[in-house]
Amino acid sequence: MPPGPLDALRPPPHRKVGLMLLPLVAEPAPRIYNLFPTLAGPMAQWHDHLARIRAMRFDWIYLNPIHYPGFSGSLYAVKDYYALHPLLDDGSGRPADDQIRALLAAAHDHGLKVMLDLVVNHTAKDSPWVDAVPDWYVREADGGVQSPFAIDPANADNKTVWGDLAELDFSPRPARARMVAQFAAIVRHYVGLGFDGFRCDAAYKVPAEVWAELIGAARSVRPETVFVAETLGCRLPEIEGLRPAGFDYLFNSAKWWDFREDWLLEQYNAFRSLAPSIAFPESHDTPRLRAELPDTLAPDRIEAAYRRALLFSAVFSSGLMMPMGFEYGFAAKPDVVQTRPEDWETPAFDLTAYVGAVNDMKQRVRVLNWEGPQTFVDLGSDVAMLIRRAEHDPDVAVTLINRDPEAVGHVPVGLVRAAVPDLAERALGEVTPGRAKGRLEGTGGVTLGPGELRVFVHDPRDAK
Repeated sequence: MPPGPLDALRPPPHRKVGLMLLPLVAEPAPRIYNLFPTLAGPMAQWHDHLARIRAMRFDWIYLNPIHYPGFSGSLYAVKDYYALHPLLDDGSGRPADDQIRALLAAAHDHGLKVMLDLVVNHTAKDSPWVDAVPDWYVREADGGVQSPFAIDPANADNKTVWGDLAELDFSPRPARARMVAQFAAIVRHYVGLGFDGFRCDAAYKVPAEVWAELIGAARSVRPETVFVAETLGCRLPEIEGLRPAGFDYLFNSAKWWDFREDWLLEQYNAFRSLAPSIAFPESHDTPRLRAELPDTLAPDRIEAAYRRALLFSAVFSSGLMMPMGFEYGFAAKPDVVQTRPEDWETPAFDLTAYVGAVNDMKQRVRVLNWEGPQTFVDLGSDVAMLIRRAEHDPDVAVTLINRDPEAVGHVPVGLVRAAVPDLAERALGEVTPGRAKGRLEGTGGVTLGPGELRVFVHDPRDAK
């Protein structure tokens, strides 16, 4: 197959997106691929993955923990922060740091930055720290270490406890200063190896002032180090509590929106001043999208649902994250204990070209990389409109959404423009990947397939 327009490592400075000729965004928000380490196997074997990830136009890789685990084998039960997980070791006898440097150099050669999962809230229950520094841990009444837990925001009686983990005690006291100094050293070590950022696991479980100290430690080595807060399952006041930390991005809950209720827009507008957000169609913490779809759904409808979920994540938030296997419709959720390379599935379909087109659209449409106000308008007949604006520029994105997964939707152009009067004077060009090229103008209408999204943009940089 001859190379296509998205195959070059360095994309052309201008490229047609629909009818719009758009340059690359100067400072795009991250487009992140979650490479699940134990599914990929030893680090030395990741080169083909790196090439595929870059071909899909991602610019970041996020790695779940790569450290030596405790007795459970869970990636998130870290026993030794400086040793490599045995399943990721290439068996050459080279030091872990050398293997990690080689991986990072290969990723950087592919034009990819790499963020590492930073697990600060807890360690493995059999960590040597439990005995060496016992005052670092939260203790039960009987003196045993306490395991961390999570409470379902929708049902306080639904409590999940992780028994293989030992919760660290971040209450203010002299022991905390020593513990934070230890984690600051760990952060500086990995930044020194070449990591470009960190995804901060269960960020809401750690005080903002601790995160601020760790962020400062990383930036003392590399000022541009990026920190992303993971807040899945936490309560809204807990997100607000992270405001003083200085995070660059936080993950949001866009995956669960039904395109009807107000809660997502309320959360977005409440927290966009805290940090820009990153959306995802699924993650290693959630079921695979296929598991959430009806068993009777035809294969083409399953693939359409994947396209819709990815495109919505791309247009709703500044950043985008996609987990390994989404591009192939993998059915099995990655397991932090059990997953191995032999769990790689036969693809149900191949969305790599579509993912690349979505990412290329995103890296060229300015307003999709900036956190600005968003509004939601119900246009009736199960068609709705999401309007995303730039804070200080005239850029705007209009996403039309057919909420009916079974029927075709139709909306007159005049109704779209009348819903938001200031759009009437702005040229809106379609940027939906794979859609017919055109502009939202005239007296006609827009047709949307079952469950389809179509995206239109006003961008003054358009070199018509």
